[in-house]
Amino acid sequence: MKAKAVPQLIDPDAEPFVAAAVNDLAESQIPFLVAGTYAVSAYTGISRPTKDFDVFCKAGDYARILAHFQKKGYAVEVEDERWLGKIWKGRHFFDVIFASSNGTMPVGDEWFEDARQLEMCGRSVRIVGPTELIWSKCFVQLRHRYDGADIAHVILKAHDKINWRKLLGYLEVHWEVLLIQLLNFRWIYPSERDKIPDWLMDELLDRLSAQRDLPLPQMKICRGRMYSRIDFEIDVEEWGFADVSGDGELRTKEENKHGQ
Repeated sequence: MKAKAVPQLIDPDAEPFVAAAVNDLAESQIPFLVAGTYAVSAYTGISRPTKDFDVFCKAGDYARILAHFQKKGYAVEVEDERWLGKIWKGRHFFDVIFASSNGTMPVGDEWFEDARQLEMCGRSVRIVGPTELIWSKCFVQLRHRYDGADIAHVILKAHDKINWRKLLGYLEVHWEVLLIQLLNFRWIYPSERDKIPDWLMDELLDRLSAQRDLPLPQMKICRGRMYSRIDFEIDVEEWGFADVSGDGELRTKEENKHGQ
């Protein structure tokens, strides 16, 4: 594919670093996908400033990529063993990502099945598909960062390239998050509602209808920590809600009475 736009680096001095990093990635022959702002720009035509670029890879290739760059004289940093590393040259860096911070989004072989090929810095590279790009942004909802606009723009400009059944499969357990994003799109673009398949809306709304007839969960759960560990810390630390794992308090008989 031909990118509709490319982002603008906040620091123009980073351009040689990005070009060299892309060249070294390509020469490594380790599978990787360009993602983040570069992918959003490629699909939507929106060119906006960015401080770096993101590379997605499988967990098994994560250490290989860092080791490859370390041998080439770059500084490497394992910021979070669960999902993220950084590769530095001076003050410039790029991220190497193999999952999401909340553990819901492991990068697997299926990410490479629908990847697109484009030219970046004179090299042919693979860019993350729009389906996986949306998935990678669904849980980015922090006080200081929200990727809902990116999702809406990708749906608007690349809806015909999205594998909707695959996206539903990725978010099967968290289907309400997908419904939230689709309702957000419908509200933003009322004239473009047909960009989302009717069968998908029917499926999600049917799940919601069935769920409404069920009793409330007995375990008090706060999944907000999957959006932001900091913003929802008080729920777990002081208010008795369970995190995404572990036990919380059970609802009292009085709470059950009011919840019926």
